Amino acid sequence: MTRRLLVHSARQIVTVSNNGEQMLAGERMKHVTILNQDGDNGLSLVVDSNGDIEAIGYDESIKGCYGDQQQFDQVIDASGKVVLPGLVDAHTHPVWAGDRVHEFAMKLGGATYMDIHQSGGGIGFTVEQTRQASEDELGQSLTSRLWSMLRAGTTLVECKSGYGLNTETELKMLRVIDKARKDVSIDISSTYCGAHSVPKGMTSDEATDKIINQQIPQLKQAMDRGEVTVDNIDVFCEKGVFSVDQTRQILKAGVDLGLAINFHGEELNYLGSAEMGGDLGARAMSHLEEISDAGIHALAKAGTVGVILPTTAYILRLKPPPVRKMIDSNMAVALGTDFNPNAFCLSMPLVMHLACVNLQMTLTESLVAATLNAAASLGLSKTHGSLEVGKKADLIIINAPR
Repeated sequence: MTRRLLVHSARQIVTVSNNGEQMLAGERMKHVTILNQDGDNGLSLVVDSNGDIEAIGYDESIKGCYGDQQQFDQVIDASGKVVLPGLVDAHTHPVWAGDRVHEFAMKLGGATYMDIHQSGGGIGFTVEQTRQASEDELGQSLTSRLWSMLRAGTTLVECKSGYGLNTETELKMLRVIDKARKDVSIDISSTYCGAHSVPKGMTSDEATDKIINQQIPQLKQAMDRGEVTVDNIDVFCEKGVFSVDQTRQILKAGVDLGLAINFHGEELNYLGSAEMGGDLGARAMSHLEEISDAGIHALAKAGTVGVILPTTAYILRLKPPPVRKMIDSNMAVALGTDFNPNAFCLSMPLVMHLACVNLQMTLTESLVAATLNAAASLGLSKTHGSLEVGKKADLIIINAPR
């Protein structure tokens, strides 16, 4: 039988976990599994014909089991290098048209996120541009962005809709995401985010009603037809956007559709949305700059992954989320780029760097947060996020000694 790939002679393989753990919380984030070269006996990894990891071990052992290299479609000599799990970006908004460069100057002049939002900029500005763009235009830009992420080491990414705010454009964005699964060699978890903002001319109550009674039923029809594949539901729970009660209603409607809860909250103001998310058993919750101690406890107890977005706090000059307190309280923390017109970052290594420098995460914690825990935030850590036999062979090889 022909195998797809042999990586051999690596100095180090960082598997992250080695016993099937699907998430590392609290103190466990400080410890990852690392295999090191033994003298001249390097490390090998075998990928089967389905793209799954078949074996990991020392070169001599792998050679003894598999013989020469002729049975492999591809062979990579990783001498002196390190093999890592592919990085997982747990939160992105990658489908949109236009730009918001002019808003950066406004921020430098002292305007806040909500100042810009209330003046018709921010999400509302991008919504107008995205509604006007064709499916092909959106697809071309998304494909380019995904390839850039892949070049920076991301092999699994969460992709949201949310710049449509009406059924037609939200479905258009979700179709674009679905097509990208076939066009780019990157795994995608798709999120419906029709409650990203309140559309112009509506109240939040009216928007909530329309999402629950019009958008979500039409989304279900599109899913039943096989037109789109959607994994998660998201709501921007924030003062001046959707309240905690409105968010709860929308999230419950998504759960009834079979979607996992993965939502924005406690970013600009404390509302108690983390407590609500824990009560609902959310799979993941993002931002959390303003989370309370009670909210941290609720998420830790529920096993909800806190998705931290260092670029957002950086670009908006927000107070950093209390990551150290989260980890010390036994929460599982993940990382994401929050790629969007407001935070134009496609690089998970940069996010990991910011997490260490600005949020006081350790190197090991940032790696766990960008691999296994990020995969867990998407419900995919059974197959992604670590290098273990039977998992997807999403890996990166870096030219570094350790």
